Amino acid sequence: MSKKEEIYNKDYQSRMNRYYDEFKWLYMELYQDQYAAFHDLCDDLHAYFQARETDLKERDCERSADPQWYRGNDMLGMMLYVDAFAKDLNGVREKIPYFKSCGVNYIHLMPLLDSPEEKNDGGYAVSDFCRVKPELGTMEDLKRLAEECHEQDISLCLDFVMNHTSEEHEWARRAKAGEREYQNRYFFYDNYDIPSQFERTVPQVFPTTAPGNFTWNPDTGKVVMTTFYPYQWDLNYGNPTVFREMVGNMLYLVNQGIDIIRLDAVPYIWKQPGTNCRNLPQVHNIVRMMRIICEVVCPGVLLLGEVVMEPDKVAPYFGTVEKPECHMLYNVTTMASLWHTVATKDARLLRRQMDIMHALPKEYVFQNYLRCHDDIGWGLDYAFLRSFGMEEVSHKKFLNDYFTGKYEGSFARGELYNASEELGDARLCGTTASLCGVEMAVDENKDERAAAVGENTGNMTGAVINGTDGDVSALVFDGRHDTMPHPISGIAADDALNQAIRYDLTLHAFMLAQSGIPVIYSGDEIGETNDYSYHDEPKKRDDSRYLHRGAFRWDLEEARHREGSVQQRIFDGLRQMEQIRSSHYVFRADADVWTVDTWDDSVLGIIRSGAGQKLVTLYNFSDQDRIAWINENDGMYTDLLSGSRMEAKGVQMPAFGCRWLLRDCDVCEAGR
Repeated sequence: MSKKEEIYNKDYQSRMNRYYDEFKWLYMELYQDQYAAFHDLCDDLHAYFQARETDLKERDCERSADPQWYRGNDMLGMMLYVDAFAKDLNGVREKIPYFKSCGVNYIHLMPLLDSPEEKNDGGYAVSDFCRVKPELGTMEDLKRLAEECHEQDISLCLDFVMNHTSEEHEWARRAKAGEREYQNRYFFYDNYDIPSQFERTVPQVFPTTAPGNFTWNPDTGKVVMTTFYPYQWDLNYGNPTVFREMVGNMLYLVNQGIDIIRLDAVPYIWKQPGTNCRNLPQVHNIVRMMRIICEVVCPGVLLLGEVVMEPDKVAPYFGTVEKPECHMLYNVTTMASLWHTVATKDARLLRRQMDIMHALPKEYVFQNYLRCHDDIGWGLDYAFLRSFGMEEVSHKKFLNDYFTGKYEGSFARGELYNASEELGDARLCGTTASLCGVEMAVDENKDERAAAVGENTGNMTGAVINGTDGDVSALVFDGRHDTMPHPISGIAADDALNQAIRYDLTLHAFMLAQSGIPVIYSGDEIGETNDYSYHDEPKKRDDSRYLHRGAFRWDLEEARHREGSVQQRIFDGLRQMEQIRSSHYVFRADADVWTVDTWDDSVLGIIRSGAGQKLVTLYNFSDQDRIAWINENDGMYTDLLSGSRMEAKGVQMPAFGCRWLLRDCDVCEAGR
């Protein structure tokens, strides 16, 4: 054994000694008197540590020496489907230069583990946790991608589906064959007596497309718990074998070089009759144990919790400062509140949400995003909204009508998912650009484009690049930029497309200026609009989420190099903001942040302060120019987005525009 390995082993034992008593106590709370099973698990952990390659152990050491490595202002993520983005894992590896050009140093690969061809829920019905889908590559390909990403200082994130397996998983197949040991890894019942007790208290996740929480299995003549879909069988974490095996699956994946494990559907993993089977105390025991396991075996690995719940249910998954659980959580409520604000043009709910977020400990790191692979659910603070006359059912209908273009004056283009007339509820699908009006603006201007009209007013010319109706690659401005507005905060002759692009960038500016880690959904950086081709594919047409899960448009990516194109304006606008964020200390997570009165319900004001710097950020959600009636009496400011100098008093705000105002006396210190 080399001297370096001796040091690694000594560090491992030190970490295990530090956590051993708590780890054992948590384990025995769930699995009373299972001492032999606990010691077997500890042996497993040591074996996975020994199998961890030297370069990963070195990475662990570096990150352990700087435990705040992921909390700075230089982290920028992108999430993508491997097949949609670049066909397979080797294709993604070849696109590493593109990620670098985007400034991305954190890539979230959507589910890529082996799953059935049809009943797979977008890859969330896993049939083998140690095998990549053959069409995407091999585990060796994933490992090679991780190695090359690490060489470029890029971290990889992968989903870990821990609540259930596919009905085609080996455990499920053996359960169907009658093996009691494997039936005990799930929730099997001889009749509906116990399941009916669960159904009294457990809500349905998909009441329209997958009603109920149990499915009759004809192979066994029994009922099995299926919280999400009939082909996804819930795992029984009351069985210590399940916990041990799933921990092994997670550690196998991190030993391939995965840096961030996304714990999918984590609130659901413990089931107990008489409860709603959500967020039970045992869930937090399990997540805390998984955090301890990572701290001991692979301390450079992060846990990202997928907790799509109301705000008071989300924060507990951070644990406490002394006994943390997840390193990061999704900022889902802010995302939903933002789109509510887009539709209503009223920022009061969003300001309330920001005040809640700013009151949380700075140690809490949220992953901020505008869109993701999934739908937008309207989990809003309706107790607050009722004070403005907004009732839940009618307001959800308004939001869905607005974002599907049914509401008069709406510029959005989206589709609904899991719509239920009975419950008056639905979820929303669509790309950021389409929901911001880019798609509608393209459609409205295609006649002018075809006629090659462009009279120095900011309208499009007829230059077509692989053009089809509604293809934003065709949209290029006439090149005389003196009449074109600044992409975000300038004021000049407007049209629908100018405003749509500005709004797209303003929403991204809001995301980038929050504390935490911003993550872009692949395609948003070039303004991809909805992909309606899924309607023609039998395997996809019943799932409207494929509206925003289309193939990455590399032809549009090429158009970002064409001055004045939609792609160039959005891509370069994003890069400008990302570079500003990474070079100014005031964007770091440890900055003080608070909202400020603007005396206009359409304009949100947020101030960030840290290391002697002060930044005033303003966002206008109105389709009309407004004035932010702030009154910061501390000198002149520079708008980092446009370069304009002004006082932070009575600030003019263009329709759908924003400003990042840095106090002038801080400009010279901004990069430190």
